Amino acid sequence: MASPPKPKSAELPRLLILILTYNAQQHIQSVLSRIPEAVLKEKERYQADIVVLDDASHDDTTGKVTAFMEHHGRPVYLLKNLQNQGYGGNQKIGYHYAIEEGYDAVLMLHGDGQYAPEEMERLFLPLIENKADAVFGSRMLCKEDALKGGMPRYKYWGNRILTHLQNWLMRAELSEFHSGYRAYRTDALRHLPFIYNSNDFDFDTDIIIQLLDQDQRIIEVPIPTHYGEETCHVNGVKYALQILRSTMLSRIQRYGIYYSPKFDYEPGIIRYTPKLTFPSSHFFAMKHIPDGSIVLDIGCHCPKLAEFLRDEKSCTVHGLADFTHPDAAALNNSYSRLEIVNMDSTDLPTHHFLKQDYDVILLLDILEKREHPEQWMKHLRHAVSNYPSFILTVGNIAFLPVRLSFLLGAFNYGKRGILGFGHKRLFTFYTLRRLLKAEKYDIITEAGIPVPWPLVFRQQFLSSLLLKIQQFFIRLRRTLFAFQIGMVITRAPTLAERLEEAKKS
Repeated sequence: MASPPKPKSAELPRLLILILTYNAQQHIQSVLSRIPEAVLKEKERYQADIVVLDDASHDDTTGKVTAFMEHHGRPVYLLKNLQNQGYGGNQKIGYHYAIEEGYDAVLMLHGDGQYAPEEMERLFLPLIENKADAVFGSRMLCKEDALKGGMPRYKYWGNRILTHLQNWLMRAELSEFHSGYRAYRTDALRHLPFIYNSNDFDFDTDIIIQLLDQDQRIIEVPIPTHYGEETCHVNGVKYALQILRSTMLSRIQRYGIYYSPKFDYEPGIIRYTPKLTFPSSHFFAMKHIPDGSIVLDIGCHCPKLAEFLRDEKSCTVHGLADFTHPDAAALNNSYSRLEIVNMDSTDLPTHHFLKQDYDVILLLDILEKREHPEQWMKHLRHAVSNYPSFILTVGNIAFLPVRLSFLLGAFNYGKRGILGFGHKRLFTFYTLRRLLKAEKYDIITEAGIPVPWPLVFRQQFLSSLLLKIQQFFIRLRRTLFAFQIGMVITRAPTLAERLEEAKKS
């Protein structure tokens, strides 16, 4: 066995040729011999090293690698898993190795000879030249060539159909989601949570989703198709179900009904997307704020809403943001006046911002984050000096899909949505009404708010259709079909205020 590859020059980009093998004794020597000599001897643009990562093969794959090294004198570093990790698990180890060893790019090559080593330079050069973050060898850019190369028709049509569905769901334009000939910049891999990806063959779909979600640069290059005597370990039906499930769940995660850390690119940070142009919590708030109002936004979770109220409705908007707000430093551009506070502090009711006269106070997605929302609303009622309209939105825990998930034994917390990580209390229409009544607030208007479908499916027709369907069902029974609860409320006078009124009379 060779020693681990060592850098020859600190200035040249380093390329790792990662060969994944499993029971590949019939093909591995051919694959190694077909790696272009020019790639290994390149001294001007990059330096390349070969690592064979064997996934606990039961045959003599590693012996064939060792024999090849001894016979040809090519430096090859051989790693072997003690336990089989699966196709995806093997990639995880290889990419982790590439990152830990300081490589600039890694090219994945299968040890069974299905993909042509002679084509590798076309895949990794765009990475070395920093023109892409990932390069995929595609057999479907020239679709007829795939059939000419021996791709079975059922695989050809399955590939095309699945790729079309995934492109539609992901708003992508890839010619193929299912090629195993790929190269990545390690800087891109560092920012992908690929450790959480599947250990099975759908790993390749998971990493494409992550790349697309992160707006990484993807290039496809045409490659020849070869189907020979290599053993196929893929169960086609299982694979199709796995990749469609991952693709759909990655989209569903956007509105909080599902969560997986493999689609979480900023752990611990929760960001809110503006929802100003379609029925949503933000749209509900805009509709109930008169032009020229003086507004206090408690929470500041949507600065774009404050900017819209300022620019389009001539409102003056002040903000009280929690010190945990992920964009606290950038909020000053959106608000006329801004204070950063501890939203759960017992000192909040005495804050000078609350002593001013406001027309509207926004409480958007703020109440469910409070440890004691009853006390919080009580303090707020006593702190405010006049009688503004409060616009309040919270998630509806009685939403039908959430009920069904409970029925199946699932309680899926996520970064946002009804079961957001920061949510400490959960509400239905009934429990929210009860809380407000107990704390002496009068409800002026209440409404059911649909799922923000345009954030899930960007296709305008589909999103508009789903919004209309859900709004129809909300009209039938909002307690069951509303994703969020929206209310406009006003406070009743405190006992001290009533006593003062009595004295004046």
